[in-house]
Amino acid sequence: MTGFSLQGAGEGPANRIDGYADLRAYAAIGDGRTVALIALDGSIDWFPAPNLPTPPAFAAIVDAPHGGRIELRPVDDYTVTRRYLSGTNVLQTTFTTAAGRVRVTDALVTGVAGRLPWAELACRVDGVRGAVALRWSVAPGTMLGTAAPWVEHTVQGAVIRVDGVMLGVRGIDHGPSAAEAQGIAGAFTTSEGSRHLVVVTATEREPLRMITPEIVDRGVDRTIANWKAWSTEFSWKGEWSEAVLRSALALKLLIHSPTGAIAAAATTSIPEAREGEKNWDYRFAWVRDLAYTVRALIRFGLREETHAAVSWLLTTIREQGPELHIFYALDGSVPEGSSRPDVSGWRGIGPVVVGNGAQGQLQLGVYGDLFDVVRAYVEDGNLLDAETGRLLATIADRACDNWQRPDSGIWELEEQQHYTSSKLGCWQALDCAVHLSTLGQLPGGNERWAAERDRIRDWVENNAWSEPRQSYVMYPGSEKLDASVLLHAASGFDRTERMSGTIDAIESELGRGVLVYRYSGMQREEGTFVACAFWMAAALACVGRMDEARARMTELVSLGNDVGLYSEMMDAETHEFLGNLPQGLSHLALINAAITIDELGR
Repeated sequence: MTGFSLQGAGEGPANRIDGYADLRAYAAIGDGRTVALIALDGSIDWFPAPNLPTPPAFAAIVDAPHGGRIELRPVDDYTVTRRYLSGTNVLQTTFTTAAGRVRVTDALVTGVAGRLPWAELACRVDGVRGAVALRWSVAPGTMLGTAAPWVEHTVQGAVIRVDGVMLGVRGIDHGPSAAEAQGIAGAFTTSEGSRHLVVVTATEREPLRMITPEIVDRGVDRTIANWKAWSTEFSWKGEWSEAVLRSALALKLLIHSPTGAIAAAATTSIPEAREGEKNWDYRFAWVRDLAYTVRALIRFGLREETHAAVSWLLTTIREQGPELHIFYALDGSVPEGSSRPDVSGWRGIGPVVVGNGAQGQLQLGVYGDLFDVVRAYVEDGNLLDAETGRLLATIADRACDNWQRPDSGIWELEEQQHYTSSKLGCWQALDCAVHLSTLGQLPGGNERWAAERDRIRDWVENNAWSEPRQSYVMYPGSEKLDASVLLHAASGFDRTERMSGTIDAIESELGRGVLVYRYSGMQREEGTFVACAFWMAAALACVGRMDEARARMTELVSLGNDVGLYSEMMDAETHEFLGNLPQGLSHLALINAAITIDELGR
């Protein structure tokens, strides 16, 4: 992505309102443990350090007055362009003023042998021409109203403490001034060929590594090389390859390398609706998202992340069972409850939420998600251990028993119903279980699984189909539509005229241009759901409408922000981002749609 240019005067290139940047203004960098979001004006407004679940010391994206941020920008008015260095999650931003030009390289640095045991955020400034005066500050906030930062003067210089997090600030020719009570700031002026560095290191409830800036400078180059080496492992070179690679890199940011878990998104509480209340914490690992991620990574030929994710999921289920939960914390525990700190939220649209109250819901579709992960893993040439085989056989039996129950559905709704997509998830689980059994990967006979699978098909065909609408409906007795049904064109449940009619009905009622709402009635409550739009593109390919699929896909790929990232939702008219970001499910849907269209179009 080449980026675009915006003026730095007035509200600035990030289009800030009351201190809050437009959500499209954010790029993301990461190191396998955490993610930082950088706005077009160079402000780092989100950075939980050293781990993504850590209470965020830098959270201005949801609390502009008190959340904290890291800033580095020219003193005078400027224009700005930016891009990711090719094949990396390292961001390069170029500021141009009347006096000159500078290039800023932002990276969360990785070590010689992989991720560092601490967080190390480097902002490297290279003078390109002329002389540009810049100022910077490291000003942590209140961790969403739960702590107060303070600067401590130590034998190693000033460090910042916020609750259990320690922050060190060092650099090269970065002109630090005297530390203030709650932060550290400085200023410097570049010249042609000059190099400057500002580094923030972070640990949590452990000693702080005081870094050598020159080693960090070399570490930035090593980080670039590490990302490029990772990107060269891709084996997929089809249409929309640049967008697919960027989406894969975005997903890599969400993989929590200490465990192999995959976070749904990097943020909490970015609103899905301007009226508020639809704000959630997505820094957890959903079984559904992990399933789609594993399938995508397998298609790319990426072995390590695939095995780590599958092993983490199966171990976590075994340890946290016997019930299968819909999501887990990144450390494999089962999160409980949520809280609402007293902070304003992005552009005043609250609440801000820590934790996710959907835990404990019955969502039958999770059975299909789990078995889809395992089937993809086995079909990639791998073997299950005996204990895992027994565990999965037990879960398949449970799916046989539970599929007739009402549940909260894929959208985590308070109203329990016999949601069609939930039944289809159970069908998918049992279809996979039968297949795995025939391969000798699950113990015992599969007669019951096959029989219940066929009963689910009969139930869906007889109860979830509406002749007047010529579409599968959200649940029996309703004429509502649900875009998640589109997933089961790709799953293989239906690629007939019935699915084609469902696509047309959803397009007519829930479609807005190439974008799609989640289900009936959401047009009045929230933005369009980005993943649903890509699900429709894939479903079109599955029913043979290839020209429509390609045209839709091409237009959708153009709707990412300037560096190719997607949030959870978009405004149907303005394409303004809504919801948490970067959103794994959006990028997963892009990848899987691109690969599906490519494979079926050959």
